[in-house]
Amino acid sequence: MDTPMTSATPGWRPKAIVFDLLTALLDSWTLWDASTPSGSATEGRLWRLRYLELTFGAGAYVPYEGLVSNAARDVGLPEAAATTLVRDWENMAAWPETADVLQRLKQSGYRLGVVTNCSTQLGNAAARKASSEIFDVVVTAEESGFYKPVKQAYHAILTALELDARDVLFVAGSAGDVEGATNAGMKVVWHNRVGLAKKGDAVPLREARTLDDALRDFL
Repeated sequence: MDTPMTSATPGWRPKAIVFDLLTALLDSWTLWDASTPSGSATEGRLWRLRYLELTFGAGAYVPYEGLVSNAARDVGLPEAAATTLVRDWENMAAWPETADVLQRLKQSGYRLGVVTNCSTQLGNAAARKASSEIFDVVVTAEESGFYKPVKQAYHAILTALELDARDVLFVAGSAGDVEGATNAGMKVVWHNRVGLAKKGDAVPLREARTLDDALRDFL
């Protein structure tokens, strides 16, 4: 289960496709921007990137809202920014192609899941924005007890799906997920919507700026 894999056998089809939620399926960037005092990408991008660093470096679960607040403080934003983000969480929207892609995958017979670095309350609320009724399993960091890219976070979704890592394709939204899911034994495609820099040595099967393009070999 833990053998890194960066290539797929021709004709390989997963039994399940698992998604990162807040970047691969949802436009969380716009919410972070809107929650800053200036409402700008200039402040929002710095905050969001610091948040990614903190969550991907946390390991065992600590309260998610605290990490959001700490990230704001670290880049010089007021506590009110984090309060605003949580208050307006339901304003987060899916990427334009998300609903269609999920429906097409479901109709093709794939099981669908989400593993997200989030609290249970906020994670389930975000999953609803992406079309939660279509997912077979949603696992939050609070539920698994671990933040990605710790292997236990990915193994939690495999356990819930009762599948081996070799039978699962992971759709990453951030660079840390590319390496984390690969190290957990899954094949990975990267929906790199905002052009994040690569981290580590793992190479996805495909990297693209839209969700449908990232998954085009499986649609």
